[in-house]
Amino acid sequence: MPEGDAVYRTAKRLREALDGRMLTRSDFRVPRYATADLRGRTVLTTISRGKHLLTRVEGGLTVHTHLRMDGTWRVSPAGQAGQAGQAYGRAGGRGRSGVPGGDVVRLILANARWQAVGIKLGMVDLVPTDREDRVVGHLGPDLLGPDWDAALAARNLARDPGRTIGEALLDQRDLAGIGTIWRAETLWAARLSPWRTVGTITPDELEALAGLAHDLMEASKDAPLPVTTGDARPGRSLLVYGRAHRPCRRCGAEISSGDIGAQPYERLIYWCRACQAD
Repeated sequence: MPEGDAVYRTAKRLREALDGRMLTRSDFRVPRYATADLRGRTVLTTISRGKHLLTRVEGGLTVHTHLRMDGTWRVSPAGQAGQAGQAYGRAGGRGRSGVPGGDVVRLILANARWQAVGIKLGMVDLVPTDREDRVVGHLGPDLLGPDWDAALAARNLARDPGRTIGEALLDQRDLAGIGTIWRAETLWAARLSPWRTVGTITPDELEALAGLAHDLMEASKDAPLPVTTGDARPGRSLLVYGRAHRPCRRCGAEISSGDIGAQPYERLIYWCRACQAD
């Protein structure tokens, strides 16, 4: 699933294409909003909120989308609708408005210059802008947002002292935007085992951990892909994630991998048993 930094970059692309421009096309391909029409409204902005996207338009409406596992927003010149549709069509089917691949295209927002096509979006909602809390109000402070608050994130993490820190960090109600990559990188940098229970970590350590997650993601948010080593070359960009059975960059021990969390919410974790001891 795309993490907060990837969603942040997606919001930036959508802002560049849509902000301040009037919509000439509005095509919702989800049954609940099949009759919704935003044509004639100007897009005000798009922001990321953790792993969620909020596109605000004139008239007090917000388009809420979430990429989940396979979703993406693709931006292209408005005149390339047919070419873009052919690419999406390889996933199968011919959808409405003559765009192939309509079974995977969930939403199209376009102006005279650009079109943004939402493919395989996990969530699509249309809500009043003053009620965005309906879709994102449950989230903790956003690691890349103006509401970031490491102390609040630490208090949220501490709510269930029996959870492992590896599980707690992925709970978006505690802090929003972190996923399996940034969890692994943060815990490795902090020398904390993902299997440590939250109750064995002091409040100050939890706040420092939340701050470290923020600093790592903030430093990488404008890079094409996550980078924590300072070296963006393939295979060299991350400290621990994806490096199972390879030597730890810190101590040389073999990196371990496994699942953490109860089914069906278990997620892959990478860690060093030597320098991230329980």
